[in-house]
Amino acid sequence: MRIDFVSDVACPWCAVGLHGLERALQTLGDGVPVELHFQPFELNPDLGPEGREVVPYLAEKYGKTPEQVRQTQAMIRDRGAEVGFAFGERTHTWNTFDAHRLLHWAGLQGRQRELKHALLAAYHGQGRNPSAADVLLDCAVQAGLDADAARVVIEGKRYADEVRAEERRWQQLGIHSVPSIVIDGRHLIQGGQPPAVYEQALRQIAAEG
Repeated sequence: MRIDFVSDVACPWCAVGLHGLERALQTLGDGVPVELHFQPFELNPDLGPEGREVVPYLAEKYGKTPEQVRQTQAMIRDRGAEVGFAFGERTHTWNTFDAHRLLHWAGLQGRQRELKHALLAAYHGQGRNPSAADVLLDCAVQAGLDADAARVVIEGKRYADEVRAEERRWQQLGIHSVPSIVIDGRHLIQGGQPPAVYEQALRQIAAEG
């Protein structure tokens, strides 16, 4: 079973969804072999390198009051705790294109999942800037990637065309919100669902063959 997890490092629901999905996969065990691939999606493609303060930015973007944004953040923290992900204080949000370039390269090295976890923890857990070169390098090393090779990717523009092409492809396939989980190219589960929802869907898809 191939699972394409379309997501953005800047998306808190993607952190919830990934950990919920992984709990479901643990419950399923080896009876359902899975290949997990991470695909790029940018929530904030137009943000400059300085980023934006997160609460006013989200309030403006989604037409909510700052208090509504904070209430949603509190709910997401609770949902994260339920699946074992600890959200910290996030004061800013940033563009994540370079993180997606690094994730693309990590996929070629067989360490994409490890890097995705490191990036989510750095931003959502520690409030670090996932577009900053030093943060990206730290995450690469945590993921078991070669530091010198990672630095070359981070400091250059390698894999930019590949990431742009993948972003366009998933958008053309109808993906406009994340997380979007595409199974065997045919089945779609959207949103940061509880583990039981993923488990039920995966069991049904596996049974259908």
